[in-house]
Amino acid sequence: MKKFQVLVVDDEQRIINFLSSKLKASGYEVITASNGMEALEQTQAQEPDLMVLDVMMPKMDGFETLKQLRSFSSMPVIILSAKGTNVDKVKGLGLGADDYLAKPFNPDELIARIEAVKRRLAPDEKRKTHEQVSFNDLTIDFKKRLVTVRSKEVRLTRIEWLLLSELAQNAGSLMLYSDLLTRVWGPEYRDDVQILRTWISRLRNKIESDPNNPALIRTIPKTGYMIEQPSA
Repeated sequence: MKKFQVLVVDDEQRIINFLSSKLKASGYEVITASNGMEALEQTQAQEPDLMVLDVMMPKMDGFETLKQLRSFSSMPVIILSAKGTNVDKVKGLGLGADDYLAKPFNPDELIARIEAVKRRLAPDEKRKTHEQVSFNDLTIDFKKRLVTVRSKEVRLTRIEWLLLSELAQNAGSLMLYSDLLTRVWGPEYRDDVQILRTWISRLRNKIESDPNNPALIRTIPKTGYMIEQPSA
């Protein structure tokens, strides 16, 4: 069975050596890159399962690397950065990062977050879903993992698909922040409302006619989100 492969991207060799050692000891296969361009080349050549991406790099920083990566790959990305401000975190998540960890960080926490991504990637075969549901202009085909708005296909990232699936499968019911975070990201994230709000905003931009006045995904202030029952 092929090992889960992680691409570590950092311009500091000591960080690369440290993370490579920790990840290999935890059972991962590791490849490395020392800059953004090399990371994009490695992604196309090796097709790793996940990228751990530093932000502060010369020539092409992590944000620009992530932006270019998302033009051709939906591979999960965990950003590592000394810039631990909320503004940078929101920027990274907005560009399509799956997670954001500020330096200095605990390597055990990084591995726990990688494990959480692995769980999200694994199919839930026990879960029963409707084959297809419609919410006015929005149609979700669970079997084909296809989303259409006014008969036009909308491409969702893995996180956006998981969020929409959870809301749609529980249509008519309030989904608490903690429930959505636990089901989509894992129990380690049950209190990280900021990451949830960022991804809900991204999802609304793709499926709502007016994302600033959402008609599909309702916000229940200080509590959670919900989608009304599907149309007949």
